[in-house]
Amino acid sequence: MSDADNKLSTSALARKLELPVQQLFATLKDYGWIERRGDSWSLTSKGEYEGGSYRKSSRFGTYIVWPESVQNNALVSAIEQKKRITAAGMQRYYSRLHARHINRALAELGLQHHSILGWELTEYGKRLGGQQEESENTGAYYVTWPHEIVDHPVIHRELTLQSDKVDAPAERAAISVGEEPDLFDSGDAQATSFRGIDGHVLSTELEMQVCNWLYLAQLVHAHQRSLPSEEPFYADFYLPERSIYIDCWDDNVPASALKAKLAKREVYKALALKVIEINADDVERLDEVLGRGLLAYGIRR
Repeated sequence: MSDADNKLSTSALARKLELPVQQLFATLKDYGWIERRGDSWSLTSKGEYEGGSYRKSSRFGTYIVWPESVQNNALVSAIEQKKRITAAGMQRYYSRLHARHINRALAELGLQHHSILGWELTEYGKRLGGQQEESENTGAYYVTWPHEIVDHPVIHRELTLQSDKVDAPAERAAISVGEEPDLFDSGDAQATSFRGIDGHVLSTELEMQVCNWLYLAQLVHAHQRSLPSEEPFYADFYLPERSIYIDCWDDNVPASALKAKLAKREVYKALALKVIEINADDVERLDEVLGRGLLAYGIRR
């Protein structure tokens, strides 16, 4: 059998090392052996030096393979297999999500819940390896997880859906089942479906981000709620608690829609309604913008 026949895909190597697949991909990227080019992983010159190469199959397309000897590499063997991670540590894999967002997502899945003491572990969370911890500095409760939690199919699926990071659909599906993506597949992008976690069908990605934030913050909200006005105006979101309206202002709003939104803004003023406006450039700091806006109206989240 030739050396080429003995080479392992990255997923097969992860199984050999008993590592979460995503941890190995992230580690090889940190070491500079692989890098992202567009929607795919590619070998660097360092990765090629360590024995990495490409293989092509009719089923998986083109993917990276490694010689079995790479298992003995000092850098690979130094990976901490038993390391536990927090929500902040999971940001390494979902870099567009804040730790607070990840904590809320884990709570929505039933792994933990928020109390005045902090994040408390549930029975279901214990079954997935969660451990209750307490901060030495503040005494606040938090939860640590086994590193392989990032490969749990449900958790990986939900965090990927909630992340505004754009991954190649083929690669996302391949990694979730431990298979290799086609590195050179053009992968025609499917039309984006703006559906919130709670099932609301939204008009824009900005609305989806706001809807998901409200849902994960456990705030009851309506979508396209009519204003208490004679004219037929509708708020993007309405929070019955404290009667707060939220409107999203995307970039490049068509002239006809802009005219209606400006008229609606005047209605808010005339009726002295509580309203929060979210702009397109606020999407990266929704925690700050929405948190501050709600706090001004007496809601703390």
